Amino acid sequence: MSKGTFQHKSPRRDAGAPRRGAAPARAPRRAAPAATGALPGFGSEDSTATTDTPRQGWQQAISSTVAGLGYDLVDVERAVRGLLRVTIDRIAGRVYGPPGAPDSGEAVTVDDCEAVTRQLQYALEVEGLDYARLEVSSPGLDRPLRHEADYQRFAGQAVKITLREPFEGRKHWEGVLGAAEGEGGGWTLQFMNGKTEQQLGFQLAEVREARLVPVVNFKGRKAQPPAEPVANEELAPPADAAAAAETTKGRKDR
Repeated sequence: MSKGTFQHKSPRRDAGAPRRGAAPARAPRRAAPAATGALPGFGSEDSTATTDTPRQGWQQAISSTVAGLGYDLVDVERAVRGLLRVTIDRIAGRVYGPPGAPDSGEAVTVDDCEAVTRQLQYALEVEGLDYARLEVSSPGLDRPLRHEADYQRFAGQAVKITLREPFEGRKHWEGVLGAAEGEGGGWTLQFMNGKTEQQLGFQLAEVREARLVPVVNFKGRKAQPPAEPVANEELAPPADAAAAAETTKGRKDR
């Protein structure tokens, strides 16, 4: 980014300079610069102030920068001590990396985070948005789902949700995410209750938090097959507990 040039001129006495011993002439009082507006939460905004280029807010500046680089903005968090934490993800179906290089799949790499960090540093400085530290990271295996597009992308995968209000005495549910049929739309979780397959229907407005169920897969998320219905209960004991105990005893005797 180009920086402005500061020029300093040495004082020089000319013909109109005051003589020695004369009272020094007062410099004209400089007017205070007009306010150019303040960020929300950082002071009041002067409605009479104008700027040559309207500046963006935090969310807009970060969102447009991340999207311009071809990534999905998952979350933005402004933490204590000036920490600005940005979480990004790759967009499904898009090829990343230099031409001819093997693509690393849908998992965010260190190179991705570095590229976004450099561009955000420039964009935030241009917009005059102050922060102490910038942290750009991947969403991890338990990626949060926040928008409709997230639910569409990860339909068919195992998801944990926390409802805003309890349903049947509980807020936490886990199952395979799917799109609800019918005019009302919405989403469903398919899960096993004992030996019975059940389905929970919900709308995004009813969800406080939703995350993917962590699945360790070194081939990346795109290689994962649709998940099987998840059991929302404790694991059942072996069908023949006595036989299992006898097998364990036999192993110890060896």
